[in-house]
Amino acid sequence: MALEAEVSAHYAKDGLLKQILNALTEGGISPSSATPGDLKSVDEFHVGGISATTALIDQLELKPEMKVLDIGSGIGGTARFIAGETGAHVTGVDLTPEYTSTAIGLSKLVGMDDLTDFRTASALKLPFGDNSFDAALMLHVGMNIPDKCALLSEAARVLRPNGLFAIYDIMKIGAEPISFPVPWASTAKNSFLADLQTYRGAANSAGFVEISSRNKTAAALEFFAEQKRRRGTDGLPAVGLHILMGSDFPTKLANMVNNISNSRIAPIELVLRLG
Repeated sequence: MALEAEVSAHYAKDGLLKQILNALTEGGISPSSATPGDLKSVDEFHVGGISATTALIDQLELKPEMKVLDIGSGIGGTARFIAGETGAHVTGVDLTPEYTSTAIGLSKLVGMDDLTDFRTASALKLPFGDNSFDAALMLHVGMNIPDKCALLSEAARVLRPNGLFAIYDIMKIGAEPISFPVPWASTAKNSFLADLQTYRGAANSAGFVEISSRNKTAAALEFFAEQKRRRGTDGLPAVGLHILMGSDFPTKLANMVNNISNSRIAPIELVLRLG
C-alpha cells in the first residue's frame, strides 16, 4: 500500500543500529556489555517513557508462560521491557524494516533474543494464525492508521478468547487542527487521529469489551517538564529519542507538547478484553 510505504519512510533511518551503538560508546558504555537499562532513553518511543509502559502493562495480568504481541514494536524497547519484567515471550511487528532489524540486533546485544522476536509486517495483515496470543498491546500506532475498525478486528483475530488488548495512543480531544510536524507524521497527510469514542466503536465491532480507559495528559505534561529540566542541566543524552526523530526532533517535541497543552490531543489508555 502506498500509505504504508509513506508511513514506513517517515520512520526509517539508515544505519540506525550503528547510530545507537555509536551513541552507547559516546556515553561511555561498551556495546558488548550493554544492558536493557542502558537503552531505556531511546527504547521508549512514546509519551511518558518507561513509566507509561509500566502503567500500561501492570493492567495486563502477564505471566511467564504467556505469548504477547506488540503491534508497532519500533526498535523493540517495550517488548524487551515486558519480557524482562514478566518472563512472557513477546513478538513484535513493525511496518519499518529498519526498526525490525534494529530491534533484533538490540535484543541480541542485551541477551534478550530468547524472549523476544520481531517481524516486519502491517498491523492490518498480521502474519499469525487465529488465536495465537494471550495478550497484545499497541503504543502510539493508531495515529498512522485510518481504518480503526480493520486495526481492532485484526488484533481480535490473533488473540485468544478473553485475551487482553492494551492501547496507548495519541487521540483527538478537540476540534482545533494540530501543529506539525509531530513524531508520527511530518504533515497532516499521514496523520489519522481519532477520538476515544471512535476507538470504542471499533473495539465493540471487533468483539472487545472495555475494561478501563485513562487520559494521561497530566502525567504527560509532567514527563515533558522533567525532560526539559534534564536537557537544561545535562543537554541531550548520548542515547536518546533524537536518534529516532532526526534533526527536527526539537520541533516535533515542541509541537507535541503544545498540542497536548492546548487540549487538541491527549495520550489515552484503553484496555480491552476479547469477549
